[in-house]
Amino acid sequence: MMKVLITDQIHPEGVSYIRKQGFEVDEKVDLSKEDIKKVIGDYEGLIVRSRTKVTKDVIEAGKKLLVIGRAGVGLDNIDTETARERNIKVLNTPGVSTTSVAELVIGFMISAARHIPQATASIRSGNWEKEKFSGIELAGKTLGIVGLGRIGNAVASRAKAFDMETIGYDPYITKSDNIQVVDFDTLIRKSDFITFHVPLNDTTKHMISINQVRKMKKGVIVINAARGGILDEKALKQGLDEGIIGAVALDTFETEKQFMTVLGGEENLIATPHIGAQTEEAQKRAGIEIGEVVVEYLKEIRR
Repeated sequence: MMKVLITDQIHPEGVSYIRKQGFEVDEKVDLSKEDIKKVIGDYEGLIVRSRTKVTKDVIEAGKKLLVIGRAGVGLDNIDTETARERNIKVLNTPGVSTTSVAELVIGFMISAARHIPQATASIRSGNWEKEKFSGIELAGKTLGIVGLGRIGNAVASRAKAFDMETIGYDPYITKSDNIQVVDFDTLIRKSDFITFHVPLNDTTKHMISINQVRKMKKGVIVINAARGGILDEKALKQGLDEGIIGAVALDTFETEKQFMTVLGGEENLIATPHIGAQTEEAQKRAGIEIGEVVVEYLKEIRR
C-alpha cells in the first residue's frame, strides 16, 4: 500500500478522500525540517501547505517519493528544480482560493476608502470623530490590476459591480474582454486603487519602488494580497509620509520583522496575517482537490 505524509493541516474531507482511495495516510503536522527528513523516506506522496519548506535535502531524503502536493497556489516553498531532477511530480491547486482572495481585496478597498479599521479603533477608544473619517466612494474610480490571471479577473468582475473603471497590466497579456489592458506606467499614473496579483520572482520583486510611487495619483490606495516583496515597503512608507499614497492594505509582507519596523506605525495601514485563502470554502476546496490530484497521479504510476 502506498503511503502519503501530510505535514500541514488540510481539510478533513481531503484526508478522508485519500484514505477511501486505498492509500495509507499519516498526518504529522508541525514536524521540524529535521523530523521530516527522518520520516520522509517511507512515503510515496507528500502533501503540504505554505508552512512546510520542501527543500533540496528534504526531497533527497525522500527515497521513495513520487509526488509532492501543495494545497494552495504558490510553489515558492518547494524546490521544484530538485523535484524535477529526481522525476518527482509537483502538483498544486491554483484555482481554489480565487474567490476568497478576490473578496478580501474588495474588503480592503472598501475598508481603506472608508477608514473602517481606524474608525472602529477610534470609537472603541471612546472617541466620536465623525469628520475625521470622511472617505471616498468606489463608484467612478479607476482600479488598476497588476496581473490578469484568475484572481485579477475575479477582482475586476466584482469591481464592476461597484461601477469602477478597471484597467490592467500583465506582461504576457495584450488583450482582455474583461479589462482594458494598458502599460505599467499608464496604470500607475491613472489608478485610484492599485492591486497586485503576480508571483514573486526576479522581475516582480520591488516592482513598486519610490520612483513608481512618485508617479501615482495623490491619495491612491495600494493593495497587495499576492506575495510579500512585490512592493518595496520602505517606498510605501515614504509614499504615505509624503501624502502621495492615501492608504496601504497588505495581506503579505517581505518579513514580519521588517514590516513592523517600517510600516507598523502608519495610521493609514490595514494589515492582515496572510488570510487571503483562509475561508472555510477555500480550505475545503484545497483539501479535496489536492487529495484528488495526488491520488490520481499515484494511481497512474501504480498501473
